[in-house]
Amino acid sequence: MSTFLDALWQFSFLQHAMLAGLLASIGCGVIGSYVVVKRITFLAGGIAHAVLGGMGIAYYFQQPVLAGALIAALGTALFIGWIYLHSHQNEDTLIGAVWATGMAIGILFISQTPGYNVDLMSYLFGNILMVSRTDLYLMAGLDAIIVLTVIIFYKQLLITCFDEEFAQLRNISVTFFYLLLLCMVALTVVLLIRVVGLILVIALLTLPAAIALQYAISLSYIMLVASVLGMVFTSTGLGIAYEYNLPAGASIILVAAASYFVSTIFIQSILKKWRSQT
Repeated sequence: MSTFLDALWQFSFLQHAMLAGLLASIGCGVIGSYVVVKRITFLAGGIAHAVLGGMGIAYYFQQPVLAGALIAALGTALFIGWIYLHSHQNEDTLIGAVWATGMAIGILFISQTPGYNVDLMSYLFGNILMVSRTDLYLMAGLDAIIVLTVIIFYKQLLITCFDEEFAQLRNISVTFFYLLLLCMVALTVVLLIRVVGLILVIALLTLPAAIALQYAISLSYIMLVASVLGMVFTSTGLGIAYEYNLPAGASIILVAAASYFVSTIFIQSILKKWRSQT
């Protein structure tokens, strides 16, 4: 790891990669906490993978790929939210259909784009080492939108996540805040695409928050711990990838997954010991 630390001080692309990991961790820590607590991982997965359709269309028409991803993510979030709120019957099937349709549209447009789409592949599988200064500005802007929205509507989102009936009694628009939450999930997906890629985005969105939930005190505590864990996972994964010449996105996810399994085993052993003593 000392080689990585030495290189970090010398090469700007590694510095950009480290900053990208830190910025992405803020968004995934905050919104991932809502996704885990609300148990909407499948909805988040539908949003994430349907984004490929917008990316493919943008790439075909030679437009910014992230712009296409952002439009597709927000559009899909609103559509999936509408489906979830108005068609609870067979919702998994409907969300799965949106998931598959988005990916199929993306694949069709990618197949019709001349040449080898190496740039688009970096969005699918992540290429944190290719993050530019412009990407960092975009990520910082998305983080600011996410954090400010959560600060302003923290109580409303909290009540909506934990008790929708109570929220309605308090005259809180459950529909509005549910759709707002899904839109923030969409922004976070776009935030994470450059770091771990579209294929692995759900893992980084949920694993840090899932670990933090095991030691939960409050939702704000989960957000803070999840953000810190995300920073640790991205930094460690990036260091391992550099040292051993491995894909950075996959390395980050494996570090996060290993940490989740270790934490789960630790919690289970504590609970088992506690039950044996009572």
